[in-house]
Amino acid sequence: MRVAIIENTAVTHHGQVGVALHELGARVDLWKPWRDGALPDLGSYDALVAFGGEQNALADDSHPYLPRLARLMKDSAEMGIATLGICLGSQVFARGLGAANHIGTAGEYGWCEVELTEAGRADPVLGHLPQRFPILQWHSDTFTLPEGAAHLVQSRNVASQCFRYGRAGYAMQFHFEAHRAVAADWAREFAPAFEEARPGWVENFAAHAVAHGAEADAHGLVIARAWAQLI
Repeated sequence: MRVAIIENTAVTHHGQVGVALHELGARVDLWKPWRDGALPDLGSYDALVAFGGEQNALADDSHPYLPRLARLMKDSAEMGIATLGICLGSQVFARGLGAANHIGTAGEYGWCEVELTEAGRADPVLGHLPQRFPILQWHSDTFTLPEGAAHLVQSRNVASQCFRYGRAGYAMQFHFEAHRAVAADWAREFAPAFEEARPGWVENFAAHAVAHGAEADAHGLVIARAWAQLI
């Protein structure tokens, strides 16, 4: 199988998604449109993944490829191709489906608890998880639920944590791909940004990782493997 991965920023970790894809022997094609604007052709892949980035989903002036990526994700999902958006990727996917993007209104940082909806409990990817579970978050933006999408996950402060569109199109606001090693690298690489958003999180990273990291890692790998089986 061939999987197109869209990296929206210079520092991108595939994490649990990479583990699941390599377990299946996937051939991965990397695209870096933040650098050159290039995107894969629709239908030239068996699955499409769009990761996060520091820009917002409406930053067309600085990242002019974003409208094309939004359309590509929509068209891929409507063709039944396994399509996955994580953090910024989820926001761009929502944009492509006609939802509203709300910028700077919904900050969540570090390991946070999310909750499955009734639809989430019946979902083939998420239905194996507990009703509530911790997962890594790092975002300040959110989106409305697109028309025709199934609302799967919510949190206390952010309703739109995850939706499914079509057979295998998933938008996940939370960073399920980011296991503890990825989180530790972010804490080092982006310490000032994390400290500004959640003071003390970097300083107390080890304690947070002990309290929530192992459980979040396990749930993230379950999600990654279940989504990969839809390819």
